[in-house]
Amino acid sequence: MDKNPDIPAEHILAKAGMLIEALPFMRRYSDKTIVVKFGGHAMGEPDYVSAFAADIALLDQVGARPVVVHGGGPQIGEMLRKLQIESNFVDGLRVTDEATISVVEMVLAGGINKALVAAIATAGARAVGISGKDANLITARKLLAQPKARDSAIEEAIDIGFVGEPSKIDTEVLDALSQRDLIPVVAPVGRGEDGMTYNINADTAAGAIAAALGATRMLMLTDVAGVLDKSGKLITELSVSEAESLIRDGTVSGGMIPKVETCIQAVLGGAEAAVIMDGRAPHSLLVELFTEHGMGTFIKAD
Repeated sequence: MDKNPDIPAEHILAKAGMLIEALPFMRRYSDKTIVVKFGGHAMGEPDYVSAFAADIALLDQVGARPVVVHGGGPQIGEMLRKLQIESNFVDGLRVTDEATISVVEMVLAGGINKALVAAIATAGARAVGISGKDANLITARKLLAQPKARDSAIEEAIDIGFVGEPSKIDTEVLDALSQRDLIPVVAPVGRGEDGMTYNINADTAAGAIAAALGATRMLMLTDVAGVLDKSGKLITELSVSEAESLIRDGTVSGGMIPKVETCIQAVLGGAEAAVIMDGRAPHSLLVELFTEHGMGTFIKAD
Protein backbone atom coordinates (compact mmCIF):
# COMPACT_ATOMS: atom_id res chain seq x y z
CA MET A 1 0.00 0.00 0.00
CA ASP A 2 1.35 3.41 -0.95
CA LYS A 3 1.83 5.87 1.88
CA ASN A 4 0.63 9.45 1.64
CA PRO A 5 3.19 11.81 3.19
CA ASP A 6 0.72 14.70 3.09
CA ILE A 7 -1.52 13.24 5.81
CA PRO A 8 -0.63 14.83 9.19
CA ALA A 9 0.72 12.45 11.82
CA GLU A 10 -1.91 13.62 14.32
CA HIS A 11 -4.63 12.52 11.94
CA ILE A 12 -3.11 9.07 11.57
CA LEU A 13 -2.70 8.70 15.35
CA ALA A 14 -6.30 9.76 15.90
CA LYS A 15 -7.46 7.01 13.56
CA ALA A 16 -5.32 4.49 15.44
CA GLY A 17 -6.88 5.66 18.70
CA MET A 18 -10.35 5.12 17.30
CA LEU A 19 -9.46 1.56 16.30
CA ILE A 20 -8.10 0.83 19.78
CA GLU A 21 -11.31 2.21 21.34
CA ALA A 22 -13.43 0.08 19.05
CA LEU A 23 -11.55 -3.20 19.59
CA PRO A 24 -13.23 -4.33 22.86
CA PHE A 25 -16.64 -3.53 21.39
CA MET A 26 -15.82 -5.59 18.30
CA ARG A 27 -14.97 -8.50 20.60
CA ARG A 28 -18.22 -7.99 22.49
CA TYR A 29 -20.33 -8.39 19.37
CA SER A 30 -18.38 -11.22 17.79
CA ASP A 31 -20.80 -14.07 16.95
CA LYS A 32 -23.72 -12.00 18.29
CA THR A 33 -26.91 -11.31 16.35
CA ILE A 34 -27.69 -7.68 15.58
CA VAL A 35 -31.02 -6.91 13.91
CA VAL A 36 -31.04 -3.59 12.03
CA LYS A 37 -34.20 -1.94 10.76
CA PHE A 38 -33.36 0.24 7.76
CA GLY A 39 -35.87 2.59 6.19
CA GLY A 40 -37.01 6.15 5.60
CA HIS A 41 -36.71 8.56 2.70
CA ALA A 42 -32.91 8.31 2.73
CA MET A 43 -33.18 4.76 1.36
CA GLY A 44 -33.58 6.43 -2.01
CA GLU A 45 -30.24 8.25 -1.69
CA PRO A 46 -27.34 6.21 -3.15
CA ASP A 47 -24.68 7.69 -0.84
CA TYR A 48 -26.75 6.86 2.23
CA VAL A 49 -27.37 3.30 1.05
CA SER A 50 -23.67 2.82 0.28
CA ALA A 51 -22.63 4.03 3.74
CA PHE A 52 -25.20 1.76 5.39
CA ALA A 53 -24.03 -1.22 3.32
CA ALA A 54 -20.41 -0.53 4.32
CA ASP A 55 -21.42 -0.55 7.99
CA ILE A 56 -23.22 -3.89 7.60
CA ALA A 57 -20.23 -5.34 5.75
CA LEU A 58 -17.90 -4.23 8.56
CA LEU A 59 -20.15 -5.83 11.19
CA ASP A 60 -19.93 -9.05 9.23
CA GLN A 61 -16.15 -8.71 8.87
CA VAL A 62 -15.57 -8.38 12.63
CA GLY A 63 -17.62 -11.49 13.36
CA ALA A 64 -21.05 -10.10 14.23
CA ARG A 65 -24.16 -11.62 12.66
CA PRO A 66 -26.24 -8.78 11.20
CA VAL A 67 -29.82 -9.27 10.03
CA VAL A 68 -31.31 -6.40 8.01
CA VAL A 69 -35.04 -5.71 7.91
CA HIS A 70 -35.99 -2.90 5.54
CA GLY A 71 -39.00 -0.73 4.87
CA GLY A 72 -39.99 1.12 1.74
CA GLY A 73 -43.05 3.28 2.34
CA PRO A 74 -41.94 6.21 0.13
CA GLN A 75 -40.95 3.88 -2.70
CA ILE A 76 -44.29 2.05 -2.48
CA GLY A 77 -46.12 5.37 -2.59
CA GLU A 78 -44.14 6.46 -5.64
CA MET A 79 -44.89 3.24 -7.53
CA LEU A 80 -48.60 3.44 -6.68
CA ARG A 81 -48.69 6.97 -8.05
CA LYS A 82 -46.99 5.85 -11.26
CA LEU A 83 -49.56 3.09 -11.65
CA GLN A 84 -52.36 5.54 -10.76
CA ILE A 85 -53.49 3.43 -7.81
CA GLU A 86 -54.99 5.64 -5.11
CA SER A 87 -53.61 5.34 -1.58
CA ASN A 88 -55.73 5.92 1.51
CA PHE A 89 -54.60 5.84 5.12
CA VAL A 90 -56.42 5.07 8.36
CA ASP A 91 -54.63 5.97 11.59
CA GLY A 92 -51.31 6.04 9.69
CA LEU A 93 -51.82 2.61 8.09
CA ARG A 94 -52.09 2.24 4.32
CA VAL A 95 -55.37 0.67 3.21
CA THR A 96 -54.11 -2.30 1.20
CA ASP A 97 -56.42 -3.95 -1.33
CA GLU A 98 -55.46 -6.71 -3.77
CA ALA A 99 -53.97 -4.30 -6.32
CA THR A 100 -51.98 -2.50 -3.64
CA ILE A 101 -50.56 -5.61 -1.97
CA SER A 102 -49.23 -6.77 -5.34
CA VAL A 103 -47.35 -3.49 -5.71
CA VAL A 104 -46.15 -3.62 -2.08
CA GLU A 105 -44.67 -7.09 -2.57
CA MET A 106 -43.12 -6.14 -5.91
CA VAL A 107 -41.42 -3.05 -4.47
CA LEU A 108 -40.32 -4.50 -1.12
CA ALA A 109 -39.29 -8.03 -2.10
CA GLY A 110 -38.15 -6.94 -5.56
CA GLY A 111 -36.49 -3.61 -6.25
CA ILE A 112 -35.60 -2.43 -2.74
CA ASN A 113 -34.52 -5.81 -1.41
CA LYS A 114 -32.26 -6.65 -4.32
CA ALA A 115 -30.75 -3.15 -4.39
CA LEU A 116 -29.72 -3.54 -0.74
CA VAL A 117 -28.27 -6.98 -1.41
CA ALA A 118 -26.25 -5.54 -4.30
CA ALA A 119 -25.01 -2.61 -2.18
CA ILE A 120 -23.81 -4.97 0.56
CA ALA A 121 -22.06 -7.10 -2.06
CA THR A 122 -20.34 -3.99 -3.43
CA ALA A 123 -19.18 -3.23 0.13
CA GLY A 124 -17.49 -6.62 0.27
CA ALA A 125 -19.95 -8.91 2.09
CA ARG A 126 -22.38 -11.61 0.97
CA ALA A 127 -26.09 -11.06 1.51
CA VAL A 128 -29.23 -12.94 0.53
CA GLY A 129 -32.54 -11.20 -0.02
CA ILE A 130 -35.66 -12.91 1.28
CA SER A 131 -39.18 -11.93 2.29
CA GLY A 132 -41.13 -12.94 5.35
CA LYS A 133 -42.97 -15.45 3.17
CA ASP A 134 -39.81 -17.47 2.48
CA ALA A 135 -39.60 -20.66 4.57
CA ASN A 136 -42.53 -19.32 6.65
CA LEU A 137 -40.25 -16.77 8.30
CA ILE A 138 -43.18 -14.50 9.21
CA THR A 139 -46.68 -15.83 9.72
CA ALA A 140 -49.04 -12.86 9.80
CA ARG A 141 -52.43 -12.17 11.27
CA LYS A 142 -54.77 -9.55 9.89
CA LEU A 143 -54.48 -6.14 11.54
CA LEU A 144 -57.50 -3.89 11.98
CA ALA A 145 -57.17 -0.12 12.39
CA GLN A 146 -58.88 1.22 15.49
CA PRO A 147 -59.11 5.02 15.27
CA LYS A 148 -61.27 6.71 17.85
CA ALA A 149 -64.42 8.33 16.56
CA ARG A 150 -64.58 12.10 17.01
CA ASP A 151 -65.96 13.21 20.37
CA SER A 152 -66.05 9.60 21.52
CA ALA A 153 -63.97 7.21 23.58
CA ILE A 154 -65.32 4.30 21.55
CA GLU A 155 -62.91 2.62 19.14
CA GLU A 156 -64.32 1.19 15.94
CA ALA A 157 -62.29 -1.50 14.17
CA ILE A 158 -61.84 -0.79 10.47
CA ASP A 159 -60.84 -3.36 7.86
CA ILE A 160 -57.82 -1.95 6.02
CA GLY A 161 -57.23 -4.93 3.78
CA PHE A 162 -54.03 -6.94 3.55
CA VAL A 163 -52.19 -5.30 6.45
CA GLY A 164 -50.87 -7.65 9.09
CA GLU A 165 -48.68 -8.12 12.12
CA PRO A 166 -46.43 -11.05 13.01
CA SER A 167 -48.15 -13.90 14.84
CA LYS A 168 -45.23 -16.33 14.54
CA ILE A 169 -41.56 -16.10 13.58
CA ASP A 170 -39.75 -19.20 12.29
CA THR A 171 -36.03 -18.40 12.38
CA GLU A 172 -34.86 -21.56 10.59
CA VAL A 173 -34.04 -19.77 7.33
CA LEU A 174 -32.21 -16.96 9.18
CA ASP A 175 -30.19 -19.49 11.19
CA ALA A 176 -29.28 -21.42 8.03
CA LEU A 177 -28.05 -18.28 6.25
CA SER A 178 -26.11 -17.10 9.30
CA GLN A 179 -24.37 -20.47 9.66
CA ARG A 180 -23.09 -20.02 6.11
CA ASP A 181 -21.86 -16.48 6.80
CA LEU A 182 -24.59 -14.96 4.66
CA ILE A 183 -26.37 -11.77 5.72
CA PRO A 184 -30.18 -12.01 5.57
CA VAL A 185 -31.93 -8.97 4.10
CA VAL A 186 -35.63 -9.28 4.91
CA ALA A 187 -38.58 -7.63 3.15
CA PRO A 188 -41.48 -7.26 5.64
CA VAL A 189 -44.27 -9.13 3.92
CA GLY A 190 -45.71 -12.25 5.48
CA ARG A 191 -48.04 -15.12 4.71
CA GLY A 192 -51.27 -15.35 6.65
CA GLU A 193 -52.80 -18.57 7.89
CA ASP A 194 -55.39 -17.96 5.18
CA GLY A 195 -52.62 -18.21 2.57
CA MET A 196 -52.83 -14.52 1.65
CA THR A 197 -49.95 -12.03 1.54
CA TYR A 198 -49.86 -9.28 4.18
CA ASN A 199 -47.93 -6.04 4.36
CA ILE A 200 -46.21 -5.66 7.74
CA ASN A 201 -44.73 -2.53 9.27
CA ALA A 202 -40.93 -2.86 9.06
CA ASP A 203 -40.39 -1.70 12.66
CA THR A 204 -42.83 -4.34 13.91
CA ALA A 205 -41.24 -7.06 11.78
CA ALA A 206 -37.73 -6.16 12.99
CA GLY A 207 -38.82 -6.20 16.62
CA ALA A 208 -40.49 -9.60 16.29
CA ILE A 209 -37.46 -11.07 14.50
CA ALA A 210 -35.07 -9.62 17.10
CA ALA A 211 -37.12 -11.18 19.90
CA ALA A 212 -37.29 -14.57 18.20
CA LEU A 213 -33.53 -14.60 17.55
CA GLY A 214 -32.68 -13.39 21.06
CA ALA A 215 -30.65 -10.65 19.39
CA THR A 216 -27.99 -8.81 21.36
CA ARG A 217 -29.23 -5.56 19.82
CA MET A 218 -32.16 -4.37 17.76
CA LEU A 219 -31.22 -1.09 16.10
CA MET A 220 -34.10 0.98 14.75
CA LEU A 221 -32.69 3.56 12.33
CA THR A 222 -35.05 6.53 12.10
CA ASP A 223 -35.12 10.19 11.08
CA VAL A 224 -34.94 11.48 14.66
CA ALA A 225 -32.26 11.44 17.35
CA GLY A 226 -34.22 9.09 19.61
CA VAL A 227 -36.66 9.54 22.49
CA LEU A 228 -36.78 13.14 23.71
CA ASP A 229 -37.85 14.44 27.12
CA LYS A 230 -40.42 17.22 27.52
CA SER A 231 -37.71 19.86 27.04
CA GLY A 232 -36.59 18.28 23.77
CA LYS A 233 -33.40 16.76 25.15
CA LEU A 234 -32.34 13.27 24.08
CA ILE A 235 -32.90 10.52 26.66
CA THR A 236 -29.91 8.22 26.26
CA GLU A 237 -31.13 5.21 28.28
CA LEU A 238 -34.47 3.83 29.48
CA SER A 239 -35.65 0.72 31.24
CA VAL A 240 -38.83 -0.92 29.96
CA SER A 241 -40.84 0.42 32.89
CA GLU A 242 -39.47 3.93 32.39
CA ALA A 243 -40.34 3.79 28.69
CA GLU A 244 -43.88 2.65 29.51
CA SER A 245 -44.21 5.52 31.99
CA LEU A 246 -43.17 8.06 29.34
CA ILE A 247 -45.90 6.77 27.04
CA ARG A 248 -48.50 7.04 29.81
CA ASP A 249 -47.58 10.61 30.79
CA GLY A 250 -47.48 11.83 27.17
CA THR A 251 -43.74 12.50 26.94
CA VAL A 252 -43.62 9.90 24.18
CA SER A 253 -46.33 10.77 21.68
CA GLY A 254 -47.40 10.51 18.05
CA GLY A 255 -45.33 8.33 15.77
CA MET A 256 -42.74 7.66 18.47
CA ILE A 257 -45.27 5.59 20.49
CA PRO A 258 -45.30 2.54 18.18
CA LYS A 259 -41.51 2.67 17.84
CA VAL A 260 -41.01 2.62 21.62
CA GLU A 261 -43.69 -0.06 22.01
CA THR A 262 -41.92 -2.19 19.40
CA CYS A 263 -38.63 -1.86 21.31
CA ILE A 264 -40.36 -2.79 24.57
CA GLN A 265 -41.90 -5.89 23.00
CA ALA A 266 -38.56 -6.88 21.46
CA VAL A 267 -36.82 -6.69 24.83
CA LEU A 268 -39.62 -8.45 26.70
CA GLY A 269 -39.67 -11.10 23.98
CA GLY A 270 -36.01 -12.02 24.27
CA ALA A 271 -33.76 -9.34 22.74
CA GLU A 272 -31.06 -8.05 25.08
CA ALA A 273 -31.66 -4.38 24.23
CA ALA A 274 -33.09 -2.10 21.55
CA VAL A 275 -31.94 1.31 20.33
CA ILE A 276 -33.93 4.05 18.60
CA MET A 277 -31.44 6.25 16.78
CA ASP A 278 -30.93 8.70 13.93
CA GLY A 279 -29.61 6.69 11.03
CA ARG A 280 -29.03 9.66 8.74
CA ALA A 281 -25.57 10.52 10.10
CA PRO A 282 -22.80 8.65 8.23
CA HIS A 283 -21.80 5.45 10.03
CA SER A 284 -24.06 6.17 13.01
CA LEU A 285 -24.56 2.43 13.35
CA LEU A 286 -20.85 1.95 14.03
CA VAL A 287 -20.75 4.86 16.48
CA GLU A 288 -23.58 3.24 18.45
CA LEU A 289 -22.00 -0.19 18.60
CA PHE A 290 -18.25 0.47 18.68
CA THR A 291 -17.78 3.54 20.88
CA GLU A 292 -18.45 4.41 24.51
CA HIS A 293 -20.61 7.36 23.49
CA GLY A 294 -23.24 5.60 21.42
CA MET A 295 -26.19 7.29 19.75
CA GLY A 296 -29.91 7.40 20.29
CA THR A 297 -32.01 5.94 23.10
CA PHE A 298 -31.00 2.59 24.58
CA ILE A 299 -33.94 0.54 25.94
CA LYS A 300 -33.28 -2.44 28.18
CA ALA A 301 -35.11 -4.71 30.61
CA ASP A 302 -35.70 -3.57 34.21
